[in-house]
Amino acid sequence: MRIVIAEDNAILRDGLAQLLIERGHEVVAIVGDAPSLGAAVAEHLPDVAVVDIRMPPTFTDEGLVEAVGLRRRFPDVGVLVFSQWVETRYAAELLAGQAAGVGCYLLKDRVADVGEFVDALQRVAAGGTALDPEVVTQLIGSSRKADALGALTPREREVLGLMAQGLSNGALASSLHVTERAIEKHIGNIFTKLDLPPSTGHHRRVLAVLRYLE
Repeated sequence: MRIVIAEDNAILRDGLAQLLIERGHEVVAIVGDAPSLGAAVAEHLPDVAVVDIRMPPTFTDEGLVEAVGLRRRFPDVGVLVFSQWVETRYAAELLAGQAAGVGCYLLKDRVADVGEFVDALQRVAAGGTALDPEVVTQLIGSSRKADALGALTPREREVLGLMAQGLSNGALASSLHVTERAIEKHIGNIFTKLDLPPSTGHHRRVLAVLRYLE
């Protein structure tokens, strides 16, 4: 992968870059503020950008605002938000921009395994999604359209919530202690109830997650 890192903490920034380089990835730019992030992505067109939320000059939401802008300007570039904070104001917009390259939102304090972090980074670079469960919880708690999901059963909502975290059918089956066939049935019901017919132009799994996060 070709990666841009935007992080104002120099130790974390350099350490993350070194970890990724050691695992065979190419870090094409390392920046410490949001404007530099936009310039670096425009110049290098990486596979994915790792973005902190709170960066100079105000240390509020510059990184996340820039990430939303990147999703609009460069839809083929994956965006992984990597922060200590959950910002629901922009997070749903970040995740709902396009069907492809949905994005990834991980919390620094909850990433305990470097391999899992790299796996998530590869997933978002390939156009997938991976969300920390706490991010999902807070996004759904702030949802203005939660009643649109009222037709789903509690189990179907549970399956959809795990899908939003990026779990495959096999991982879903393992997590819920059921067969993959049962998971496939639940997902089929979700697609039907959310009015997501087969389509060659969009990935229904991603669209279902976006509907969940609206």
